[in-house]
Amino acid sequence: MPGTAQPAERGSAGQFRPQLVLAREPFGGKGTDKATRARVLIVEDEYLVALQMETELTNAGFEIVGIASSADEASALAAAHLPALAIMDIRLRGPRDGVEAALELFAKHGIRSLFVTAHYDPDTRRRAQPAEPIGWLPKPYSMPLLIAQVRAALAKIRDDEA
Repeated sequence: MPGTAQPAERGSAGQFRPQLVLAREPFGGKGTDKATRARVLIVEDEYLVALQMETELTNAGFEIVGIASSADEASALAAAHLPALAIMDIRLRGPRDGVEAALELFAKHGIRSLFVTAHYDPDTRRRAQPAEPIGWLPKPYSMPLLIAQVRAALAKIRDDEA
């Protein structure tokens, strides 16, 4: 039912799959409360870029469950909060990159990623395919374009779950 949170369901192989939390307005809006906003995880190693994303997406009505700068941080935040979507950069801190993080989030929790990166060459895209990326947004980008892409990604996830 729109406007209410649904518990996570078990997917195949007993893994939990996040449920999209629908907003009263299309994926949030400045007037929606925290319990009705779509939950998004930001995975970005550039701190100022991540903070700008967080501010703009929060102002657009999304609930940001956290900012991760490494694959390990992304994994921990995803397990704790089960976001509907991860915004994923390719270059991250630590030995694992964003493709590896996206593969893990998808395999363990069914969380799909919107890749926001300057690294979208054919080999990288091929490596990411098993994570079923929801889209690719090349850097540099504008914040209105990011917000539009996040809305479109969440709409696709919602449609795929229906």
